[in-house]
Amino acid sequence: MSDYKAPLNDMFFSFFEVNDMVSHYQSLGFDSDLDEDMVKSIFEEGAKLAEREVAPLYTIGDRQGCQLIDGEVKTPDGFKEAYQVYREGGWSSLMHAEEYGGQGLPQSIGSSLTETIGTANWAWSMYPGLSHGAMETLHQYGTDEQKQTYLTRLVSGEWTGTMCLTEPHCGTDLGLLRTKAVPQDDGSYQISGSKIWISAGDHDFVDNIVHIVLARAEGSPEGVKGISLFVVPKFNVNDDGSIGERNGVVTTGLEHKMGIHGNATCMLSFENAKGYLIGDLNKGLKCMFTFMNVARIGTSIQGLCHAQRAFQHSLEYAKDRLQMRSLTGAKFPDMAADPIIVHPDVRRMLMTQKAITEAGRAYIHYLTKQADLIAYGKDEATKKAADARLGLLTPIGKAFLTDLGHECANLGMQVFGGHGYVKDWPMEQNVRDARIGMIYEGTNGIQSLDLLGRKVALDQAKGLRSLTKEIRQWCKTANGAAKPYAKTISWMTRELEWMTIRILMKARKNPDEIGAASFDYLMFAGYMMMGWMWARSVQAAQSKVDGPNAEFYRAKLETAQFYFDRVLPRTRALKKTAMSGGKSIMSLSAEQFAL
Repeated sequence: MSDYKAPLNDMFFSFFEVNDMVSHYQSLGFDSDLDEDMVKSIFEEGAKLAEREVAPLYTIGDRQGCQLIDGEVKTPDGFKEAYQVYREGGWSSLMHAEEYGGQGLPQSIGSSLTETIGTANWAWSMYPGLSHGAMETLHQYGTDEQKQTYLTRLVSGEWTGTMCLTEPHCGTDLGLLRTKAVPQDDGSYQISGSKIWISAGDHDFVDNIVHIVLARAEGSPEGVKGISLFVVPKFNVNDDGSIGERNGVVTTGLEHKMGIHGNATCMLSFENAKGYLIGDLNKGLKCMFTFMNVARIGTSIQGLCHAQRAFQHSLEYAKDRLQMRSLTGAKFPDMAADPIIVHPDVRRMLMTQKAITEAGRAYIHYLTKQADLIAYGKDEATKKAADARLGLLTPIGKAFLTDLGHECANLGMQVFGGHGYVKDWPMEQNVRDARIGMIYEGTNGIQSLDLLGRKVALDQAKGLRSLTKEIRQWCKTANGAAKPYAKTISWMTRELEWMTIRILMKARKNPDEIGAASFDYLMFAGYMMMGWMWARSVQAAQSKVDGPNAEFYRAKLETAQFYFDRVLPRTRALKKTAMSGGKSIMSLSAEQFAL
């Protein structure tokens, strides 16, 4: 079975024809050099990196895993060498500020690199991937000295970064954290505490790792109001920028995980480690959310990656595997049996993967357009509106796409039958690797609470209404084959607004109503957004079905029909469950759960 092949045709379609990125870049003031040909060349070179350097390490990383030897992490064979190719190619600097050594390209371009490398090998991609959040945090909140010391080396790829949030006794509830920061006379802090589940927390790619650490400064209040953010290097840095003595950061263990074995998920102990405050004291959560939002976009892409890998391999297998004859007569009479792709149930699984993957890709591109507007928008009103839109859409992307990415991974395994369940084929690894996406960066239940309980409820659904208004305005302009789909999606926006009002009204009497409805509410919104992406795809494709690459465009129309016939109807059940209230969820006492 072949290794990963980047789906460049569909990436180009989503990027240029559905999301019109060239006009987008022109509106942001990028020069004419950032045209379609330039962007395509970046995608193509990134695809070569993914296919040639990173994809061959997929199985190796899973089989070998990482090792902790004398307090240092050794990564699987070939991982370190692939990173050197990545760094020498300038990929770490692609979308970061030129003043710190970056290339200054928009995040939307970087997201496609994340997709190709992540689909090729998600475990490997996390090593450079975690650095982007550290870079964004330092860029927004770091001092000039911190930027020169750490940011420039992160941008160049000379060093990598992590985020250190979770502790053994607390996960999402960061107000319980115990890591302490004691101020020193030289303006630094001594950081002491334990952190767990630190992805890429230690490795052998680079000489230094920059940890972004949440801690409570001495004398700060309890709870989230007393949290600050610190930069803590693995090795201290001398005044001339050279690496100094080892800091008090110790890797005490590696997590034994279900999947992503090629990535070192570390337990770290900070033992009077020297750290430096990022931003204002006791404002660490504000700074951290910059990191988290970047990470959540990355995890949204992770869902897409696992769906794409499942689809690619299961499609290839379905074309080759012979099993029985078609119910309508032999399709390949010269063969002993027909390939399983002729059977309707196999087609159901393949079409579900295809429909989710292609709409998910368009959604990611739409999502990262908002990130571009925040960074390069021409006025504060534009930046503010994009920030609100991204805040609304990110939990949908993270939760919906990782849930559906895992579904696709399981469908891919099912296409393989018994072969999918054994390590001789790549499908069981994809299922194991995909499962963490629903837990990362705040579980999907937390994402749904963030969407409904914070993003929607706290601003009285103003951001939601802005989104649904934009969707309805687009739907009014749809024509031809896209028109009936647009009508359905326009109606669904009204449904979502009605659901929102009813749930928030019930929550005034009982706040548990938001928690009871939130997951189904988010999934309803996700299917609606994917439906909008498919309607937009049909609008873009319908005029091209008789021209060059006609089969590609016809497939778009047929896949959209499948989505609206076989996937979007899931929202009918989601509406019913979301609106059923919390009584049946909360009715049992804790004692009644006993066996």
